[in-house]
Amino acid sequence: MILCSCNAIREDEVRAAARRGCPCPESAYRSLGCEFQCGSCRDHAEDLILSERAHLLHVDARAA
Repeated sequence: MILCSCNAIREDEVRAAARRGCPCPESAYRSLGCEFQCGSCRDHAEDLILSERAHLLHVDARAA
């Protein structure tokens, strides 16, 4: 699903950026060669990143 229509960024791209270690929407967008334009997607991008990072922490905790 398209997350950012200004930059044509999909949700799965932002999730992948979070899994690669991007801690915030700004760094995720930079890693994709973009920056925020109108900003209407910022909150949703942050929610996706927080969700992915929480999932990674949960998986790491189970592996320990």
